[in-house]
Amino acid sequence: MGTIADSYVSRVLFAARLDAVARRWRWLRTNLSDPYRPELHYMRGPGPKWREKHTAGARFLEPTLF
Repeated sequence: MGTIADSYVSRVLFAARLDAVARRWRWLRTNLSDPYRPELHYMRGPGPKWREKHTAGARFLEPTLF
């Protein structure tokens, strides 16, 4: 009779646990070494040149009061 550590169930559970740890480690390693940083390329809205160009035309579209 074998011990609990030699049982098929314990080997399967240990292998599944080891596989999950390995998957998490690979995920962490790839995400930490990923050179793409979207927050560095995020546009925050139109800049001053766009506003200057588009507000000039908007002045003519405003309704005038008599």
